[in-house]
Amino acid sequence: MDLYVMNCELLATCSALGYLEGDTYHKEPDCLESVKDLIRYLRHEDDTRDTRQQLGAGQILQNDLLPIITQYSQDKALFDACIRLMVNLTQPALLCFGKVPDDPTVRHHFLEVVSYLQAYKEAFANEKVFGVLSETLYNLLQLDWEQRQEEDNLLIERILLLVRNVLHVPADPYEEKNVDDDASVHDKLLWAIHMSGLDDLIKFLASAQSEQQWSMHVLEVISLMFRDQTPELLVSAGQARSSQEKQRDAQELEALRQKEQAEKRSRTLQRGTRHSRFGGSYVVQGLKSIGEKDVIYHRGLHNFKNYTHDEGKAVRRVPKRKLHARDSEGKRRSALNVRLFLREFCLDFLENCYNRLMYLVMEGLIREQAQQHDETYYLWSLSFFMAFNRGNGFRADLVSETMSIRAFHFIERNITNYYEMMLTDRKEATSWSRRMHLALKAYQELLLTVNEMDRSRDENIRQSANVIKSNIFYLMEYREIFLTLLRKFDETKQPRTFLRDLLESTHLFLRMLERFCKGRNNLVVQKKRVKSKKSKGRKNPTAAETTPEALEETWGAVAEELRAISFQLSEALTEGAVPFDAASEIPLEEQRTEAMVRVQDALLNRWGPEALGLLRAAREVWPEGDVFGSADVEPEEELELLKQILIANLPRPPPPEPGMEEEEDGELEEEELESVRVSETEFNFLDFIKRFANPNIVRPYLLLLRSYSQNSPHTNHCITRMLHRLAVDLKMDALLFQLSVFCLFNKILGDPAAAAYKELVTFAKFVLNRFFALAAKNNKAFVELLFWKSVGAVREMTEGYSKPGEGEGSKKKAKWTPEEEDELRTLYEEHRDSEVPDIVETLLPLLSNTTLTRRQVVAQLVAMGLVDSVKDLKKQRKGTRIVLWTEEQEEELQMLFEEFRDSDDVLGNILKKVTAKRSRARLVEKLLSMGLVSDRRELHKKRRRNPNAPGKSAAMRMTEEEFLADLTGGLTEEPMDGDEDEEEDEEESEGEERERRAPAARGRKSWMAERESMVEKNASLRTMVYTLRHEGMSGPLLWLQNCLNRTADDREEEGLFQPVPIVPLTEENEDAMEKKSFQRLLQKIGVRAPADEQESFWRIPAQMRPSQLRGAAEVLSPSQDALAAGAEESEQPTPGSPIQEQQQGEADSHEQRAQALRALLLARKMKQPSASAEHTDFTPVEDIDSDSAPQRSSEKKTSTKRRRVVLDSDEDEEDSPLTMDLGADGDADSDREAHSAPAKRKRQRVLIDDDEDD
Repeated sequence: MDLYVMNCELLATCSALGYLEGDTYHKEPDCLESVKDLIRYLRHEDDTRDTRQQLGAGQILQNDLLPIITQYSQDKALFDACIRLMVNLTQPALLCFGKVPDDPTVRHHFLEVVSYLQAYKEAFANEKVFGVLSETLYNLLQLDWEQRQEEDNLLIERILLLVRNVLHVPADPYEEKNVDDDASVHDKLLWAIHMSGLDDLIKFLASAQSEQQWSMHVLEVISLMFRDQTPELLVSAGQARSSQEKQRDAQELEALRQKEQAEKRSRTLQRGTRHSRFGGSYVVQGLKSIGEKDVIYHRGLHNFKNYTHDEGKAVRRVPKRKLHARDSEGKRRSALNVRLFLREFCLDFLENCYNRLMYLVMEGLIREQAQQHDETYYLWSLSFFMAFNRGNGFRADLVSETMSIRAFHFIERNITNYYEMMLTDRKEATSWSRRMHLALKAYQELLLTVNEMDRSRDENIRQSANVIKSNIFYLMEYREIFLTLLRKFDETKQPRTFLRDLLESTHLFLRMLERFCKGRNNLVVQKKRVKSKKSKGRKNPTAAETTPEALEETWGAVAEELRAISFQLSEALTEGAVPFDAASEIPLEEQRTEAMVRVQDALLNRWGPEALGLLRAAREVWPEGDVFGSADVEPEEELELLKQILIANLPRPPPPEPGMEEEEDGELEEEELESVRVSETEFNFLDFIKRFANPNIVRPYLLLLRSYSQNSPHTNHCITRMLHRLAVDLKMDALLFQLSVFCLFNKILGDPAAAAYKELVTFAKFVLNRFFALAAKNNKAFVELLFWKSVGAVREMTEGYSKPGEGEGSKKKAKWTPEEEDELRTLYEEHRDSEVPDIVETLLPLLSNTTLTRRQVVAQLVAMGLVDSVKDLKKQRKGTRIVLWTEEQEEELQMLFEEFRDSDDVLGNILKKVTAKRSRARLVEKLLSMGLVSDRRELHKKRRRNPNAPGKSAAMRMTEEEFLADLTGGLTEEPMDGDEDEEEDEEESEGEERERRAPAARGRKSWMAERESMVEKNASLRTMVYTLRHEGMSGPLLWLQNCLNRTADDREEEGLFQPVPIVPLTEENEDAMEKKSFQRLLQKIGVRAPADEQESFWRIPAQMRPSQLRGAAEVLSPSQDALAAGAEESEQPTPGSPIQEQQQGEADSHEQRAQALRALLLARKMKQPSASAEHTDFTPVEDIDSDSAPQRSSEKKTSTKRRRVVLDSDEDEEDSPLTMDLGADGDADSDREAHSAPAKRKRQRVLIDDDEDD
């Protein structure tokens, strides 16, 4: 851009800066204001960056700004303003435009800005400029943290940004046509930094603890300083060449010499014997030209081997989307003095700064305190400095910060993220590919360093390497990463250098894994399986799955699995276990039942680790009450608790009503569900190698092999070794029988310098020999060369082709014996005239061979000529064929409805008896249209319920005490109907008896535990009330009773269930609410304590029903208290003695009391009650209501015994002096009850009284 097109205001502002006379700059009085104006102009420039271009064309930075900061550095305001302006002017063009523009005009502006930046970089290669910057930075760093102002910190950051921007400017390949060892502009800039001492300040910033806020800026500057360098060149700078380097150079020279000699020989053979002006013309017989005649060749015969029909044709243009990705610019060797100073910088940096700086940067990246894509600087620094350390005598302590599993995980996560972004953000796919290449290089360097540690002489370092290898070989993500990258390689987005590093990294990983496996008999690794399954809703366990025998078998498998893993769960299972649904409308406190059901479902599916993880997660969410065990529970106690959950009869939500969830055709909507199962398996190295036997993985290897002459010997060795593993170790040589591979082998064998590729030549000859040996046996082998082959195709090609229908992936054809054919013919003739809806389904159970499938039987019927086509036996979809109803069918339906209208399952019974089978939805529609029912809900299956059940969703609104009672072995809704169910079952039919046999058995088993649980709870409450009355709390108890009754009345009248706070208004009630004994009574009743600091009062929960509230209030009444006191007095082994005397003599008579208690327990077991009693949630089973007492006393004259078992915490021992500890020497009955208690057992205390009814 010329000066005469500069904006007038901009030109006037630049003129007001000052002028340069010789080496002296004379600033104008308005210099500072002019600099600020330029900053303001840059802030308001347009999309073409016109202001920036005009300032670059006017060389304002070279002629004005740099002289100002060098000569007027003492003017702090002017110096700060100039630094601000230069930071803006030198920022990368990509930041100015956002991306490389596609539009030609905007791209021209972009290139103009880049050219001005390159001119700025050349101007900055001045020791005087960097001397001023270094001195200013040094003075600022000398200030203590307390003395620094905000302007000082801003100036430090701007100087670092200015250095970063200048180093970031790309080189101009057209202007800098320098050879190796010549000084480029970048080298001059680095030398100026070194001479000014700025490199020492950068090392100080990287190592000083007080300057850690600049860690990211320092890492950017360092990575840009070493941008054009390679670790190998820096390591060897100033040192004599090693013998390995000399040998490698000699091999390269020998290969070039052989190639040159071969080309000379070929040129000698190409010279014809005749005169050069007469090349000759020849007719190529058998090779047709465009017409019908043979091709006429007008050149010498020695050139005919290179003849092709494509000669003279225009080269087809490759579409842009199919162009191969270009490699980045190659590295060059800097001047020797620059390399020497950079080598010393690397040594000091590794010794003093590397570990600390990388730690700070990693913390910033993890906490997302850095800017976007800043992790690329971290990845580059990791790979560069670890490679330098490995080549310079390798010291593990210098790179210990990045030599960890944390670094492996960080890099693996970034590789995965870059790959996903490369697929989604297609416009920036090249940039994402470049970042993924950086991450791959870092991963490769980590593996190389671990391999170097494994060869160390220090035993501790070798052990550390083994620990790291054990972790990366165990986790599936680290093993699968190379398979994924190879399978997904795309040459249009990823360059050849990426492929080279990928293959070399894969070779190193496999070599390390093979060596690791050889030293061990077995290696256990993690395995993840993603299962896709179709779900038709939640499926409750069937009766067959919950039989005692099936549960015992399930528990044996689960317990064995948990003991095998020593109750240790993986991190994935621990983090993935969520016992509650955060999005559910059900409150968190009410999801405990669902969490317990989920644990039981996991146990029924034999997912032991998942069940244990859910149990532990639920314990953290609901610690109160120790429902899921206490915090310090032992593993064996957890195992016992899991067993109780498995055999418990838990309340489950009702299944969806029949007929409502079905569509018209009777089919449910299915959805795909994916579940990831983590397990452990024994690792087999050969099986792992088999996963590389895939055409998608072999292709990248052959793609890189095409450039074998440009590859390094190590790269060619990596390719050959992998192909050797497939062809020799796996005996899958046929995988390489492909025409393009053979063309490549032919090129290698015909290469004049083939002697330099002995390994490749030997392998190519081996594969070709194997192919021609196979072609002698298989005449289709030459056709197979046209296709890439899978493992199955390779097996068929080498072992013989299978007939259609006999392949591995297809169903094997069943072999029918003559006897089976005769049997099928006989059965078909017998049933062909019977009007069965599906004759195949009729024949299948009658055949002697029970392994035959429907498809095999249908195919055999067609093959035997018994039916004409498969369509004749096609299975009809349920409920879709029959549409019209005849009069007979309507009469039958009406008769069946009248017969079963009073049964529990009207629709189910009709479906069983109806002749014309139809879908459930069609039957419902017909019954509605005939007017037999007026609502679909009349046809829903009726569930048997206890008459005392309060509502439909009572099972889902259980209190904690009811839930624990269910957990001990039975449902609260049918506590004492076991004998009545037996009498009803004897009168029912055999079919119904079979269906109800299992639930009835469960009811009988759970009856005793249910009854005892209710008695124990109410006995405990009465004891606590009795104790509190003797302590003088009759007033607070009466107040609490009134609160409960009043809340019950409100809920019955208004129907609103909300938490109600219990507010004490008198001093007596306030004192009672603060006592622990009264609070324990509130907890027993079900009143909730304050949840957090915002709540001050205890609250009656919303889920407590009016019946529960009235039952609790009845327990608090004085009559119940007196009854409890009389019962307790009759229970005492020494009647007539006071309570205090009993407490004092308890130790002396403990053994005598225990014997008496055991005798009473055994007597009670022999006398079970024969009739059930109605009771509320807080009323004991034996309590007799005042209204029904005369009637029941007339019906029952026999004596009954009461037993009350109190399960309470150890704290209650002080407040309940009347209780007696049974200890460890309980009777056989207490042992039998122990299996239904939670794993964290509490002390059991039994109160027994003998009362005789009048």
